[in-house]
Amino acid sequence: MTEALISLTDVDLKLGNGANAVHALKSVSLDIAGGESVGVVGPSGSGKTTLLMVLSGLERPDSGSVKVAGATLNTMGEDAVAAFRGQNIGIVFQSFHLIPNMTALENVAVPLELAGERNAFEKAEAELTAVGLQHRLTHYPGQLSGGEQQRVAIARALAPDPKILIADEPTGNLDGATGQAVSELLFAKQRERGMTFVLVTHDEGLANECTRQLAVDSGEVRERTGYKRAAE
Repeated sequence: MTEALISLTDVDLKLGNGANAVHALKSVSLDIAGGESVGVVGPSGSGKTTLLMVLSGLERPDSGSVKVAGATLNTMGEDAVAAFRGQNIGIVFQSFHLIPNMTALENVAVPLELAGERNAFEKAEAELTAVGLQHRLTHYPGQLSGGEQQRVAIARALAPDPKILIADEPTGNLDGATGQAVSELLFAKQRERGMTFVLVTHDEGLANECTRQLAVDSGEVRERTGYKRAAE
């Protein structure tokens, strides 16, 4: 059996302290294979985003093991996790998280420069061209539409050629048509590069595009069955 690319074992996490503490993840064990696309669904506040934060090393669990691409993230220091994430995990957020005083090209080039890429700007231009933004290289985020900003964010996530792509409600701030175009781009890039794709979404149609679904409820994660998978 092929070893999982992402493996969580008995992961437990509480957020906050005292009476305000929230049991965000409860003894979660989960394996995700290389190349899978996984839709993560569930009500607001159920722990979906926290799950993404843990498997990307942005949040450290109280107990349990988080193993990603052969590295046990919960035993590594913050700098080591950040370096690992920069090379192996691309993240797309709902609110884009672009640097407002940098151009589209600079936004994509920055993580490449931080990773020591010698041809950071050339690679950034190639990634922006690949998402259809070759005519927006010198534009700032404030000069771009929501859909264009999300495409910049996708180019930035893909630029280091990660093994894993994580997206947290990537179409949540976009209108229907723009969201559809962005989701099609994400799935096309996932298939093209053979990446593992983990997607948090409230959109049932978008979740159904994934080859597998997980349901999160009150910090518990289970396989979701009975949904209609999109035609291959």
